[in-house]
Amino acid sequence: MSASLPSPSLPSPDGSFLIGGELPVRRLGYGTAQLTGPGYWGPRGDRRDALTVLRSAVEQGVTLIDTADNYGPGVAEELVAEALHPYRDDLVIATKGGVVRTGDSAWHIAGRPEQLRAMCEASLRRLRTDRIDLYQLHRLDPQVPMAEQMGALDALRQEGKIRHIGLDTLTADQLEQALSLTGIASVQNRFNLLDRASDAVLKVCETHGLAFLPWFPLANGALTGEAAAALDGVAQGHGATRGQIALAWLLHRSPVLCPTPGTGSPVHLAENLGARDVRLTTEDMSRLEALAPA
Repeated sequence: MSASLPSPSLPSPDGSFLIGGELPVRRLGYGTAQLTGPGYWGPRGDRRDALTVLRSAVEQGVTLIDTADNYGPGVAEELVAEALHPYRDDLVIATKGGVVRTGDSAWHIAGRPEQLRAMCEASLRRLRTDRIDLYQLHRLDPQVPMAEQMGALDALRQEGKIRHIGLDTLTADQLEQALSLTGIASVQNRFNLLDRASDAVLKVCETHGLAFLPWFPLANGALTGEAAAALDGVAQGHGATRGQIALAWLLHRSPVLCPTPGTGSPVHLAENLGARDVRLTTEDMSRLEALAPA
């Protein structure tokens, strides 16, 4: 990797973040969706391979594991527990609830308080834990008042079943509304080098000190064409890959961004984690910022 140092104004790519102001995590984590089959449905390949990747992630310094009850469904959470339980003291397990799956392309938002409670308690059993570090509402239910959804999560927190509350896929105004109802520790919205539509949400997270866990941090395979040329130009200067530069851009972009790229491959895992060693310059960032769509 290049020895070039970032400007003091750029966050350190190998830094840490305090989720909820108290749970330290290394900012580059690991997501478990790719441990399941196509459409995040059913198992993927040999179960032993998934266990190996999970354990390797932790061995290589990952302290934030991001999963969800509907990956499988249930498969990913069970793999996390099988691979990593009993959990190390420095390991933060985040999961999500609020969406029910009935097929590989069937997703049903389910945000009634009794549904959220049942899903959280099922996740507790699968993860073999008494308290989930970060429990994220996978989608706001438009059929249920936000106050009722936040109230259900807050009740679970007061009972000690979850430690912190996170939200997935919402607008900046919705985030501000949620913050007026209860304490929020994190947000998960789509955000990457080619998709900055949630920039307003990122700004709210920065203002309130919330972790922003961007999904599709590698643009879901869209780093081609003009973007690929620009990425290659920056990557060559750092002896890095396109994916490493895309992840490094996130880590340099804001100190609250905590990407959790997923993979079922030990080789790809090591490549992703190599982004922690890339030190982008302000010139690199300018070139990459220019890739944002109009």
